[in-house]
Amino acid sequence: MIVPYSHVIVLSGILFLMGMFCTVVRRNLIMVLLGLEIMLNAAAVAFVGASLRWQLMDGQALVIFIIAVAATEVSVGLAMVVAAYRQTGSVDPALLEGKETSG
Repeated sequence: MIVPYSHVIVLSGILFLMGMFCTVVRRNLIMVLLGLEIMLNAAAVAFVGASLRWQLMDGQALVIFIIAVAATEVSVGLAMVVAAYRQTGSVDPALLEGKETSG
């Protein structure tokens, strides 16, 4: 492996913390979804790094499933953002608290 395993884990940890920060701090639903995507990508980087470290393909196979879940999460999440925008006229999550959907 060209890049040391410790560097891969540090990169993955930094990416995960950036995604967590974006998810917790931002007041925009699109940025919250972006933070979740960054956290999923950080997990994928960690799995690929571990897979290369121990010469097993299990981590790389799991990354394919992570990418599939991320794609599904994006499509469902963006549909929910569009529905929330139509309901409130904004993508601020604070406006959605206490709202109930009808129908």
